[in-house]
Amino acid sequence: MTAAELAKLIDGLGILVVDKNAYMRRLTRMMLMAIGARSVYEVGDGLAALHVVRHANPDVMLLDWDMPFINGPQIIHIVRSPGLFAKPAMPIIMLTESTRRSQVREAMRLGVNEFLVKPTSPKALHDRLAYILLRPRPMVKIGKYYVPEPRQLAVQARTRRAA
Repeated sequence: MTAAELAKLIDGLGILVVDKNAYMRRLTRMMLMAIGARSVYEVGDGLAALHVVRHANPDVMLLDWDMPFINGPQIIHIVRSPGLFAKPAMPIIMLTESTRRSQVREAMRLGVNEFLVKPTSPKALHDRLAYILLRPRPMVKIGKYYVPEPRQLAVQARTRRAA
């Protein structure tokens, strides 16, 4: 895929930014717009995030861990519930301040596609969106969670198909 084709894909995305900090939401919006995103929704709490997912139908969610009313892990669990929620396969990028390994593992176990630490950069956001768009991973059920296929399994599956 060419850079122009990728830019067109990013331009067409609806991106939901969920962060309790209004400054971080604005900063993230500006970075997204700098890389070509045109449709960016911003909300400051988990209840509003679920409302936007249901009614505005975004393509990707950037989500903070610590949120009022419903926190990031709870939002992931709700969104990743086939049969209960309309978009269980929507890509989720966890964008948070914490670098604790246990939190990264928990986010991945719950079903985030990518993980970024705040503050981030337009390049890092672009790279994560490109990865999601160019290498989508199918959703699978692991235990009681509906998650993107783990990268190791996805790479093995692509290798088998290519052989």
